[in-house]
Amino acid sequence: MTEFRAFDILVVGGGMTGSALALGLSRQGWQVGLVEGSARATLLQQLEPAEGVAEFEPRVSAISRASQQLLESLGVWPAVVSGRHCPYQKMTVWDGDGTGRIHFDAADLQARDLGTIVENRGLVRALFQALEDSSVELIDGVKVTGWWQDGNQRGIELADGQRLGARLVVAADGANSRLRQWVGLPVREWDYDQQAIVCTVRTAQSHRFTAWQRFSPTGPLAFLPLRPESGDEHFCSIVWSQDTDEARRLMALDDAGFTAELELAIERELGEVQAVSRRYAFPLRQRHAKDYIATGFALVGDAAHTIHPLAGQGANLGFADVRALLDELSRAQRAGLSPAEELVLARYQRRRKAENLAMMAAMEGFKQLFARDELPLRWLRNTGMRWLDGLGPIKHRLAAEAMGLTR
Repeated sequence: MTEFRAFDILVVGGGMTGSALALGLSRQGWQVGLVEGSARATLLQQLEPAEGVAEFEPRVSAISRASQQLLESLGVWPAVVSGRHCPYQKMTVWDGDGTGRIHFDAADLQARDLGTIVENRGLVRALFQALEDSSVELIDGVKVTGWWQDGNQRGIELADGQRLGARLVVAADGANSRLRQWVGLPVREWDYDQQAIVCTVRTAQSHRFTAWQRFSPTGPLAFLPLRPESGDEHFCSIVWSQDTDEARRLMALDDAGFTAELELAIERELGEVQAVSRRYAFPLRQRHAKDYIATGFALVGDAAHTIHPLAGQGANLGFADVRALLDELSRAQRAGLSPAEELVLARYQRRRKAENLAMMAAMEGFKQLFARDELPLRWLRNTGMRWLDGLGPIKHRLAAEAMGLTR
């Protein structure tokens, strides 16, 4: 006989966004199920010790102060910072085809830092450790194979024959969300015809706890500071977004050839690139669901939106979704409403859709501005960057927005 279980809220996808949401919902007193295709033991594994550039995971996130506050409220942040992490106090952004630069400094905002670079796997591990001590029922190591809806009941089917139901189902199952497709929420998307190359490098000079980003016509390059347990300040995670043909050329180079190109691209800002880890390349697409909600259903994180990595805001937008949905569901609970109440979900969508669209539009505008090589545009962006760098209040407002501290 098919096993059936019912919950108040079912979260599908145990990445950073889904696990944070499930943990927060359990703290509010909802009966929560969390479905994750990977085995719990795998997600709880310690980051394996290694040496040099091989020590770090290839995927990292720049966690804003607002996202940090969410993780603190969930009791997760101490576990995150007990492992490898690197706060950054400064950020330097410049145009590779000109002289315009903008410098941001946490000290100007009376803040300890602008954010923290964390390995994604370490953050997920900290969240799953917290889930161990929560009331969340974790259904792990099994794939979702279907979606069902029968009147006011809805839920999912699993590969092992389980059938799960809930008053509200939340899809946190990533950019290619199958649940989003099954429920029938359309997506607006386009291909950037770019790939993001990610790896870890060791540089001759210290990163000085600074995030570095250089723009070029073929795409931006970011050096994000890392710090191992030893405290060595010479490691960085790079995200190099390049047009597809150029990315393929760079990926085909041997390590010596790649590091030589990398030094030129970052203008030797950190001196010689002494070592490079294995490289990975990911195609870049922008996606945005036209609606985040349906009856008894909601999208969060990458299932609702994906953005170009040039601003490093993907994880933070997902955590902002979590904050908003937790806020609305807490309000619903206090009012004695169902988590699937239409007005509750509509408020969540209003809060997040406009902000996500604004960020995506801004990043697309940035990308297009720096991709154009006409002399008037080059003059405009370099003059604008120098002008903005001298306007303290406006620049500080931009930094506070990026940190998520103005919402």
